Amino acid sequence: MASQQTPQSSFQDLLPTMADKLGGDGLIGELCNGFNLLMDSNKGVITFESLKRNSALLGLQDLSDDDLRSMLDEGDFDGDGALNQMEFCVLMFRLSPELMDESKVWLEDALQQEFKHYY
Repeated sequence: MASQQTPQSSFQDLLPTMADKLGGDGLIGELCNGFNLLMDSNKGVITFESLKRNSALLGLQDLSDDDLRSMLDEGDFDGDGALNQMEFCVLMFRLSPELMDESKVWLEDALQQEFKHYY
């Protein structure tokens, strides 16, 4: 009998790889593209319905309704029941611990470059 994999056990965090290949600006562009794939085009945000309808585009078709609602709740900082583009991007970074560590390095590099002009 074949073993079953849950969506969580088969998940591979590809954001750090994307960041390495695309750089910071390229990664943000790809996150924006992901947001556009998942959002409700009439409302301009990701709703539960649009996430459920489009989840297969990101390989999330096996997630339960409760899992999808949990994803929305996790990223919904303003409490409106949906994800705007900024909330979505922050959520994607938060779900990728390795990328969070790398983003600290990017921030430090950007700050060093900015402050270099003042000395």
